[in-house]
Amino acid sequence: MVTAPTSSRAFPHSRNSLNLFRLILAALVLIAHAFYITGNGTGPMLYGENLGGWAVAGFFVLSGFLITGSRFRHSTGEFLVHRIARIYPAFLVVLVVTAFVFAPIAALLERGDLAQFWSTPVTPLQYVWGNIGLHVDSYTISWTLQTVPYAGAWNGSLWTLYYEFFCYIIVWTLGFLAIFRRTVWFPVLLWVLSVGVHATMGFWGRLGLDGDFALLFKLLPFFLGGVVAYVVFDRWGMRTPVGVGCLVGALIPIFLVPGIGGQLAAPLLAYGLLWLSTVVPQPRLIARHDISYGFYIYAWPTAQLLMLLGVGAAGVWAFMGVNILVTIAFAAASWLLIERPVMRATRRSRTPAAAAAPASAAAPDST
Repeated sequence: MVTAPTSSRAFPHSRNSLNLFRLILAALVLIAHAFYITGNGTGPMLYGENLGGWAVAGFFVLSGFLITGSRFRHSTGEFLVHRIARIYPAFLVVLVVTAFVFAPIAALLERGDLAQFWSTPVTPLQYVWGNIGLHVDSYTISWTLQTVPYAGAWNGSLWTLYYEFFCYIIVWTLGFLAIFRRTVWFPVLLWVLSVGVHATMGFWGRLGLDGDFALLFKLLPFFLGGVVAYVVFDRWGMRTPVGVGCLVGALIPIFLVPGIGGQLAAPLLAYGLLWLSTVVPQPRLIARHDISYGFYIYAWPTAQLLMLLGVGAAGVWAFMGVNILVTIAFAAASWLLIERPVMRATRRSRTPAAAAAPASAAAPDST
């Protein structure tokens, strides 16, 4: 087991349990989605959000912290290359695997043949092409998945990646501003403004801004909460009493402020989770292999295939267990064959100045 020592001076970037935390969050998304996919309702809810919604919030606060560090450490070009390399190749592969492997298997399981499968809209090629820009516009493939409770949807998890990458671009842009790098109050102000926009979404909707705008500003406060946590850690370090206090304090707005409680709690949630990641140990295998992203993007399509195979008849909890095991296999393959090789290739291409940066300044670019 690998445990990161708690420090009152700096966050231990190279010794923490963030891989484990992200994997747990991805598993919570799988658990939440299992209720939808098996036709058992929405699952456990907490103040208007199910487990999956809160897990996505956790992803965004941790991502805000890590991506800000990446922006400060790398040149503008390197930052974009690393971010694209981390998120896009595995995303493209899951689109192709879903369209040309999972969907034909589903067609055979549902009808026993592939008659008109390749030509019925949305065709497999249309599915890949329509989603290739990260914004998921197509969820169906041909006439497949019409015999399952959550019909027609091949991957209900991928939609968040568009907004995740949008947040990357926001931080990339802010990185050009000296005020963003040198002050604490500016990131705090940005977070406050993002919460304000989310709280007044009815007004913005009347001005014609669409659902993409609403979803961005639902998630952006969580991401900016992670940004705030980064600049706080960078200046005042990490302290155990503050970490405990933040975890407890985050519950107050979550429980008492309907609609925007999670967004108001985002900086506290970020600081608390990051502190907790230095206290909770993680297995060495997980420390070396970050399969959380692959787990997140493969859990839904593998679940739909398991439904076609009749696993849902065993009950929702047994279904979750089988889905976790199958998803781990695909996530491990994604990490070993796609994600890690691509990241290693991009790191080998770093500029000499970046490559010579002190090891103490390095943080995992695995988000």
